[in-house]
Amino acid sequence: MHPSIHAAKNPDKPAFIMATTGDVVTYGELNNISIQMSRVFREQGLQVGDAIAFYLENHKYFHIIACAAHRAGLYFTPISNKLTAEEVAYIVADCGAKLFITSTEYKELAAEMTSLMPGVADKFMLSGTIDGYESLEDATAKQSIEPLEDETSGSEMLYSSGTTGRPKGVRRPLPGTPLGSPSPLTETIPPRYGFDESSIYLCPAPLYHAAPLGYSRCILAVGGTVIIMDKFGTDEALRLIEKYKVTCSQWVPTMFVRFLKDPVELRTKYDLSSHKVAIHAAAPCPVKIKEQMIEWWGPIIHEYYAGSEGNGTTIINSADWLEHKGSVGQTAGAPIHICDDDGKELPANEPGTIYFESGVVFTYHNDEGKTAGSYHPQHPDWSTLGDVGRVDEDGYLYLTDRKAFMIISGGVNIYPQEVENHLITHPKVADVAVIGVPNEDFGEEVKAVIQPMDMADATEEFAAELIQFCKDHISHVKCPRSVDFDAELPRHPNGKMYKRLVRDRYWGKMDSKIV
Repeated sequence: MHPSIHAAKNPDKPAFIMATTGDVVTYGELNNISIQMSRVFREQGLQVGDAIAFYLENHKYFHIIACAAHRAGLYFTPISNKLTAEEVAYIVADCGAKLFITSTEYKELAAEMTSLMPGVADKFMLSGTIDGYESLEDATAKQSIEPLEDETSGSEMLYSSGTTGRPKGVRRPLPGTPLGSPSPLTETIPPRYGFDESSIYLCPAPLYHAAPLGYSRCILAVGGTVIIMDKFGTDEALRLIEKYKVTCSQWVPTMFVRFLKDPVELRTKYDLSSHKVAIHAAAPCPVKIKEQMIEWWGPIIHEYYAGSEGNGTTIINSADWLEHKGSVGQTAGAPIHICDDDGKELPANEPGTIYFESGVVFTYHNDEGKTAGSYHPQHPDWSTLGDVGRVDEDGYLYLTDRKAFMIISGGVNIYPQEVENHLITHPKVADVAVIGVPNEDFGEEVKAVIQPMDMADATEEFAAELIQFCKDHISHVKCPRSVDFDAELPRHPNGKMYKRLVRDRYWGKMDSKIV
């Protein structure tokens, strides 16, 4: 269950292919270069349990760096390439990185970072160099391909998207196991979806996010091939499925929305017959959108609900979803408990905070308060991701919303997700964020911020049409009282909306119960 095994057996097989350039990295190359790079890390003084961070596009060396850090027993933190230098510096310092890697794609930010990382002694760059950075390719090429004597499993240390506040790092104890030892991810994901040596996996999302990184590594663990897109595009994604005879893939709901906004002739011009498993997660998928995707792609769509914390998972296939529309599935192991604000367990179909009874231990690095708040007050082996939902009589979980996004208007709790899921189905709406904004009488009122397909539609008449569109289907109490327009909402490529950025425009420094 490690790429080195496949390198010995099938060294010339592509481990991954860069979709834009066609560059291929074989299993033999992945194995040898990651060994050499692990030696670079040791040469720089990094020992088991130390940390590195990297800020990259979907680069040819992304998986090589992760594999090298894993071999050296390091914590490795891939950082979102949408963040500013100040935000990157915060994560680098918070995770305790002793070495930082970036590429010439971000040379301006890299130059700014040199004075913002006092704790980082070693800085490397890919695809060229600037002052203050060494060439990682050159340093790696000088090393031996003999594995480290103390090879042991490292671990990723991923950070939240920061949708409700500053990003928090999820840190788990290093496994301390030999390379190739089964992990919770490699033990569960490949058999669940049938991943094996014949799998060809399309990765259309940024590798710094937990799901694309984790599922790509699962494919590499079983000896399949990963097709890595630079960035998502609807036509290009479908073209790649046909070209490489992709068998499996992973998506976020905003990608489904973009597919369905395309002309029908674009959606039908490619042969997708090789495509057997399409997985989605990361954000809620509106029922109407998923219905249309299953109608188009067939019953190959699988959904899961989980977090980087690894405390629990639910799964659901197309057939079960069609019987329980809107559900994110049944537990894949850890029992689910729905509790009120006092920690009391609630009956079926009553919404409350979602807890998994898994006993998995995780911490939010350098945030004892958030860590403590993630565990049930009476049951220390129950933990939550901060989401609200309900479980039906059959054990199927339905997400209501993030607890932090709840709007309290006149004492009524309103969850924006329901309104967002409806508004996104309007043919002229490209994206939407529903938030609470200040109201002198009710504390908060509901506002929709819309990214239209065409900014020419950003008119008062269209705003009124959208409000009525909601009132025709949703309780008036939940419907937006006003609509604003934005040319581009701050949605992360991993599918999550930076609602705090939208909300801050209206609240400024004012206090709110929902944040």
